Amino acid sequence: MAEHGSEGVAFKARVDRILASFVDQEVGQLTAIDEQLTPLATQLCAVTLEGKRLRAAFCYWGWRAAGQPDCDEMVRAAAAMELVHAAAVVHDDLIDNSPVRRGAPAAHIALQGALTGRTGRQAGGRALAMLAGDLLMSWAGQLFTSCGLPASYLARARPMWAVLARELIAGEALEILRTGSRPYARSSLQVIRYKTAKYTVEHPLHIGGRLGGGPPALFEVFSAYGLPLGEAFQLRDDLLGIFGDPEVTGKSNMDDLVGHKPTTLLAATWASADTAERKVLGALLGRRTLDQEGLDQVRDIMRRTGAVGQIEDLIAERVQAATAAIVRAGLPAPAAAALTGLVGSAVVRQS
Repeated sequence: MAEHGSEGVAFKARVDRILASFVDQEVGQLTAIDEQLTPLATQLCAVTLEGKRLRAAFCYWGWRAAGQPDCDEMVRAAAAMELVHAAAVVHDDLIDNSPVRRGAPAAHIALQGALTGRTGRQAGGRALAMLAGDLLMSWAGQLFTSCGLPASYLARARPMWAVLARELIAGEALEILRTGSRPYARSSLQVIRYKTAKYTVEHPLHIGGRLGGGPPALFEVFSAYGLPLGEAFQLRDDLLGIFGDPEVTGKSNMDDLVGHKPTTLLAATWASADTAERKVLGALLGRRTLDQEGLDQVRDIMRRTGAVGQIEDLIAERVQAATAAIVRAGLPAPAAAALTGLVGSAVVRQS
């Protein structure tokens, strides 16, 4: 089952069905407490409805790389990775004060609608979104432990959940602590690694591999593949965040600039900019009223300094490293083909 073409679509459909059924059951129990919780339930459904399901795919192929067969119980366990992602998205949009996600109001904006006609709508919407993100993370653990795999299998993977949570929070916290300061390539790459790369690729692979009882050498392969690919995934996101089509990405091109995020793209731009360009950047980064003209100025500087090309080079280097790790690993053929195909899915994209 290679993770591309019709077979990739079929895997995504399996994950979508599992999530839809699980979330429908959970929101039903939530609204049974009180119908006033319906807006919260609606948002929980919305944030879990769509997605590429890459994290589930990496978890599944971690299991298959350990020599295990396809089974519905493993797909259910892998689907839990998507609830981790949904929680991270809700919290990330809340932290960044991003108004839009996937072309629709972000959760903390949409949830203000539950407080129409009241004072403190903005704060209330943010509080409800925080609770939604917390519940999604709880659901992830619940779906994982109820997947149907033997308890002894789950016990092998359970320690990785603590690692995943710790490192995800560490990356998010480091980004907050460094936002607004001069970005440096090394520190921005550290944020990428912990905030995105690990929970997107490496951790799901490790969890799947541990469920499958893989040998220690397999996890070395997973890290050699997963870390560079996860970093390439986020580096592509950084480029799409500034240069992508908002109609396709579903996000504003101005979020990283208004938030003055310590991205590797901004670090490369600042390092290569001259005095005049840094003056312009200093005046525009973090400006709440940044407009299209200001965005175009930043884009021009990014191109002129060669920063865009530098990021593309970093992506290419990491893609090469990830691909090489699979080539020399000697994995079962279906897993090797799928993980090779997932390199393109993670990096060659427009959203």
